[in-house]
Amino acid sequence: MAGSLAASAFFPGPGASPAASAKNLAGEVPDSLSVRGIVAKPNANSGNMQVKAQAQTLPKVNGTKVNLKNASSDTEEAIPYTAPKTFYNQLPDWSMLLAAVTTIFLAAEKQWTLLDWKPKKPDMLVDTFGFGGIIQDGMVFRQNFIIRSYEIGADRTASIETLMNHLQETALNHVKTAGLLGDGFGATPEMSKRNLIWVVSKIQLLVEKYPLWEDTVQVDTWVAAAGKNGMRRDWHVLDCKSGCTILRATSVWVMMNKNTRRLSKMPDEVRAEIGPYFNARAAITDEQSEKLAKPGSTAGGDAMKQFMRKGLTPRWWGDLDVNQHVNNVKYIGWILESAPIAILEKHELASMTLDYRKECGRDSVLQSLTTVAGECVDGDADSTIQCDHLLQLETGADIVKAHTEWRPKRAHGEGTPMGGFPAESA
Repeated sequence: MAGSLAASAFFPGPGASPAASAKNLAGEVPDSLSVRGIVAKPNANSGNMQVKAQAQTLPKVNGTKVNLKNASSDTEEAIPYTAPKTFYNQLPDWSMLLAAVTTIFLAAEKQWTLLDWKPKKPDMLVDTFGFGGIIQDGMVFRQNFIIRSYEIGADRTASIETLMNHLQETALNHVKTAGLLGDGFGATPEMSKRNLIWVVSKIQLLVEKYPLWEDTVQVDTWVAAAGKNGMRRDWHVLDCKSGCTILRATSVWVMMNKNTRRLSKMPDEVRAEIGPYFNARAAITDEQSEKLAKPGSTAGGDAMKQFMRKGLTPRWWGDLDVNQHVNNVKYIGWILESAPIAILEKHELASMTLDYRKECGRDSVLQSLTTVAGECVDGDADSTIQCDHLLQLETGADIVKAHTEWRPKRAHGEGTPMGGFPAESA
């Protein structure tokens, strides 16, 4: 019945007047319509269309239900005027459409995640964002680094200071991840109770190749015992893309009292903390270590030439660590300050041995001395160069003694290891 009422409103029956039909075809709505489509007299008190309801069923006009207040079958009821549909009011509800699209997207993403998920082995649980994680049954800490543009030098490769900073960062993150970080610079809780800190006494490193900008390197580090009162920390750095060795390094650390600045024995409580993490694996074998010359090995040769740089001072706070002494990586930069430019331009550092003798404070003034073997003074690009270095206070006290070996620079991408130190897999 509702359909017949709507049809009669727009398509008049045989009894309808021609005037009413013409108005309906033109899209105009008469002032007043009866249920049968007959033109009714307009109501002076209301601008709404009037219809007479002949039944209880709610009729529809242009798809919209008409509210009829049926007091009686002869009562005229007011029907609100419905504007004709236009392009504007036919547009969809964009908020509902956006909500639907978002719901579909989230559901698809969740389904894809469930399909792509795979259980991982414990030794593969390394942090995706580069913060690192413990692998190999808790014995090794691994962290990845991307070489940034500000970490490369003039030859577009990462500097030795950059690589050394990566070693230091992984060492601290290893202690932190293992839950052994106290309030000192790498100190354990038992060390912090006794005002003890770690200080490095020796570092040896072999550099197989230097990574380029945007390369990703993987740094593995672990610890072992070094005598009765020392600890050895080793590193193995790999190129994540090729798997080739970039650097191997080993170091020896001893304890110092933070207040007296004197060396200390390792307490049993500290040994109990770090002992479970000791790993017998060595990054640099004994045979390789023997081939690394000790500081002073080039002294006494013929035609030795010495280079010096004076007036080196720590930057206020910039070069100090939390223990208020100069960071050990800064010493490397000072050592190379006195290296001849002819060597730096044509050669790259292949190995280094550093013996730390005394700490350096914020008010220290130092001088750097480099001794080069006579046959390599001119920086021959085809030869391997050996240098001895000495970093000392201007008063004469030795801070660091070092020995370096330099090889001719290779084209980017070449990974041939230096003679006598073949690359090994992890």
